[in-house]
Amino acid sequence: MKRLSEINPGISVMIKEIESNEIYLKLMEMGFIPGEIVSIVQKAPLGDPISVTVAGYNLSLRLNEAENVLVEEV
Repeated sequence: MKRLSEINPGISVMIKEIESNEIYLKLMEMGFIPGEIVSIVQKAPLGDPISVTVAGYNLSLRLNEAENVLVEEV
């Protein structure tokens, strides 16, 4: 498994788990549910934030938040 922050643009991954209890609810409300497919759209020029597509929505996510999402390539 990898962290969402390590995935390159253009790759789709499946969410396996969210590590941090502190942002768990926030990410769940945004659609980051285990089993959901996430596509990395692009990274900002300095790498933070990243743009992702999850559950039909385009979202921006900070790298420190993305580090807490464990994923697996599909």
